[in-house]
Amino acid sequence: MSEKIKYELEFVVQSSPQLLYQYISTPSGLSEWFADNVNSRGEAFTFIWDDSEEEAKLLSKKSGERIKFRWLADEEEGDDYFFEIRIQVDEITKDVSLMITDFSEEDEIEEGKMLWDNMISNLKQVLGSA
Repeated sequence: MSEKIKYELEFVVQSSPQLLYQYISTPSGLSEWFADNVNSRGEAFTFIWDDSEEEAKLLSKKSGERIKFRWLADEEEGDDYFFEIRIQVDEITKDVSLMITDFSEEDEIEEGKMLWDNMISNLKQVLGSA
């Protein structure tokens, strides 16, 4: 298997950081835009889309700021890839951005970016900031 490459994306979102954090850190919030359904038991999160299901482990979270997951498939492979969703507020303009850090194989990076683009677009619809 080839090495995955880290990439980062930034999306400006018209929302308060507190509200945004609810949407990125809770199963009910994630179910609104990230997956069709999300269940959690402690640090184990199950993301469900149509006919597929993926398990992820919550690696860390900082209230009001960020959340970081690792797909169990990567963990079982011994890989330390992760995806992180971080809220960043510009000190001067007070603009709120979502910073996404993810990993993909080289030939899948554009696809990964488009997927995040679509998911953040869904989030903005839910927030009413589209």
